[in-house]
Amino acid sequence: MPRNHGSLSRRRCRARGGFPVMLLLALCSAMVGTARADEARPVAVGSKKFTEGIILGDVLTGLIRNAGVPAEHRRSLGGTRILWNALLKGDIDVYPEYTGTITGEIFAGQKLKGMDAIRAALAAKGIAVSAPLGFDDTYAIGVRRDLAKAHGLRKISDLARTPDLPFGFSAEFMDRADGWPGLRKFYGLNLSNVRGMDHDLAYRGVRAGDIAGTDVYTTDAEIRAYDLLVLEDDRHFFPEYQAVVLYRADLAARAPAAVAAIRRLEGRIDVARMRAMNAAVKLDGKTDQAVAAAFLESDLGIKADMRAAGFWRRLGRTTADHLTLVLVSLAAAILVAMPLGVAAARYPRLAQVVLGVTGVIQTIPSLALLVFMIPLFGIGTLPAIVALFLYSLLPIVRNTHAGLVAIAPSLLEAAEALGIRAAPRLFLVELPMAARSILAGIKTSAVINVGTATLGALIGAGGYGQPILTGIRLDDTALILEGAVPAALLALAVQGGFDLSERVFVSRGLRL
Repeated sequence: MPRNHGSLSRRRCRARGGFPVMLLLALCSAMVGTARADEARPVAVGSKKFTEGIILGDVLTGLIRNAGVPAEHRRSLGGTRILWNALLKGDIDVYPEYTGTITGEIFAGQKLKGMDAIRAALAAKGIAVSAPLGFDDTYAIGVRRDLAKAHGLRKISDLARTPDLPFGFSAEFMDRADGWPGLRKFYGLNLSNVRGMDHDLAYRGVRAGDIAGTDVYTTDAEIRAYDLLVLEDDRHFFPEYQAVVLYRADLAARAPAAVAAIRRLEGRIDVARMRAMNAAVKLDGKTDQAVAAAFLESDLGIKADMRAAGFWRRLGRTTADHLTLVLVSLAAAILVAMPLGVAAARYPRLAQVVLGVTGVIQTIPSLALLVFMIPLFGIGTLPAIVALFLYSLLPIVRNTHAGLVAIAPSLLEAAEALGIRAAPRLFLVELPMAARSILAGIKTSAVINVGTATLGALIGAGGYGQPILTGIRLDDTALILEGAVPAALLALAVQGGFDLSERVFVSRGLRL
C-alpha cells in the first residue's frame, strides 16, 4: 500500500468541517488500518459454539503457530452456516467440520458419496479438505435411562409409541436436513412436545427432568455423566460424521506451512481420545486451551503456550470490544436518525414512511438481523455495528420527530416574526426546545445497544457476550456473571450519563 494512502484518506474525510466529519475521519482511519491489517493478517481459525469444535480450533491454532505461522482462534461463531459462509468470504481460513454435515447440510440435495465426491464439491467452491482426523462424531438421540426402561425404548423407531414424551433439540438440529425434520419424516415420528433450545441447556433440561431426551453427539461426555441411553439408529438415517478440517484452497499458496501443520492432525484423534478431551473441559473444569495444549504435547510432541487470559485482561478486552460496538453504532445512528427525524417533522407524508421503515426494522429479531448482515459484511465487528446501528434508529427518529412537532406553533410564529429564517430557527429554537425528547431517544437507543451488543459474540464481534456464551456452554455461573454484570453496570452508567447530560444540553426552564 502506498505510504500516502492514509493521508489521502484523511484529506478526503476533511472535505467538510464539524463534528460529523470528525467522526467520519475516525471511521476512515479505522478502515485504512483494517485494510493494512488484512494484508498481513494471521491465519484465522474458526470454531462452532460447542466444546469439541472449540478444542479442535485451539489444537489447530497451536499447530499452525508451532509451524511459525501467526494464527488466531475466532471461537464460538455459531452454527454451520455462519462458519461456512465466513470460510467462503475469507473471514476465516480454517475450521473443523464433519463429513455428514458437509453432505447433509452444506451440499444438501447433491447426494455426495465418499471423500472423493466431497473433495470435488468443495474444490468447486475454492475450499480444500483434510483427510479424516480419526473419529466419527455422529448425531444420535439420547434419552434418560429411567424413561427408556419404563417405556421400553431401545431404538429410534420405538419413539413412535411415545408421542407425548417431551424432547428438547438443539436449534441447529431443529432446522437441518440431517436433523429433526429429516429424522421425523424418515421414521414417521409424531412427537407432540418438541422444542428447540441451546445444546448445552438441553443437557441441563435432561438433568433437571424437564425433558426426556435430546440430540447428542457420540463423543459427548454428558452421555455417561447424565446416564443417557443412546437410541439405536435402526434404520440408519444418520450418515457418518467423520471429523475433517476445511480450509481455503488459497491458503496453500499464502501459508504452505499452515497447511502442512493442519495435515499433521489427520488420523491422530480416535473416539476415546476426543471423548476424554470433551470430558476434561465439560466435567473436570479445565479450560479449552489447557486441554488442547495437553493433547499437542502428549500426542504430537509440541509444547504450545495456550494459557487462557486472566480475569482483568479478559475484562479489559471484552469492555473495549463492547464499547466499540455501542459507541460507533450509536454515533452513526445519531448522525442519520436526527436528520431523518427533522425531515419527518417537516414533511408529514415522509414521516409515515420514515417511522414505518424504522419501526419494521425494530421488529426484526436481533439474532436474525445479525445473521442477515453476514452475507453482506462477513463476521466480526462490522456486521454487529451495522445491525446495532439499524436498531438504534427508531427511538432517535421517533423522539426527534415527536419533540419537534410538539413545539407550540405560536413560538415558531414568533421566531418567524423576528426574521429568523428556517435553518437558523431549527438550530437556535426548535432543536434546543426538543432537546429533552431527543436525548431521551438517544438514551433509549444506547441502553438497548448495550444489551443487544452481547449477541455480537455469536458472529465473532467479542464484547460481554463472549464470557456469557462460554459460561452457558460450561455451566459456569461465574463466567456468565463476568459478562452479565459489566453489561448491566454499563447500561446503568449510560443511563446516568444521559441524565446528567440533560443539565448541559437542556435549558433549566425546559427541565422544569
